[in-house]
Amino acid sequence: MTAAPAQLTPHLVALDVDGTTINHAGEMSAAVHAAVRAAVDAGHHVTIATGRAILATLPILAKLGISTGYAVCSNGAVTLRLDPEAPDGYEVIEAVTFDPRPALDLLRSEWPDAVVAVEELGVGFKVSAPFPDGELEGRITVVSWDELLADPVTRVTFRSPNGTSKDFTDLTERIGLHGVNYAVGFTAWLDINPEGVSKGSALELVRRRLGVEPIHTVAVGDQRNDLEMLHWAARGVAMGNAPDEVKAAADETTLDVDDDGLVPVLQSLV
Repeated sequence: MTAAPAQLTPHLVALDVDGTTINHAGEMSAAVHAAVRAAVDAGHHVTIATGRAILATLPILAKLGISTGYAVCSNGAVTLRLDPEAPDGYEVIEAVTFDPRPALDLLRSEWPDAVVAVEELGVGFKVSAPFPDGELEGRITVVSWDELLADPVTRVTFRSPNGTSKDFTDLTERIGLHGVNYAVGFTAWLDINPEGVSKGSALELVRRRLGVEPIHTVAVGDQRNDLEMLHWAARGVAMGNAPDEVKAAADETTLDVDDDGLVPVLQSLV
């Protein structure tokens, strides 16, 4: 019996969404869509791994026609098993929570005008004040600070309307954040997750469930919340639009998202 060519071995292919699979205008090109579908049709386990909440991830999965397998949301705090027979099309198989109060009290004392959101799985967000239109999905409920922090949560977003990404990077370095995992976005946006939780940790759970060997893992991303999964993957690929620290963590760098940088990566697998 002749062994299948190495490139046809089913891989676990983890794809970030914003800045990777879709551009900064929120658009997915026809070329990217076709490349993802070709990878799925070739038998690879294409898995969306995103900082987005469940409700914002589902439209991406639907657009790509991915209705089975797994998806990683909320920077790894939430893992879904996709099932078209389930009432909502998915089952939450892991949701890791933590007490956000110590980190948020510290951040609030340093940056009092920031707004905060905590995720309600499959529902929306509780927020300390309204966020800019379009940044959060689902039911948005403004609550008091104490109610915001009353229960363990999967993810907290700390957002400033008057800051920059560098401001938040400097802030986290200055105060230190212990007992949590965090990532600064490309704006003044800080996601806080349970300690030890990342896209990489969730993808390792998925890899084991699928029975994929570690050598057959690929991850593509563009932001600081992708660092752990780029280290996790046997082949970690940074988008051309990624910050230098993300490119440095990757095994290779592809083209910018506006140049369909995901396409040659996926084509190399089929």
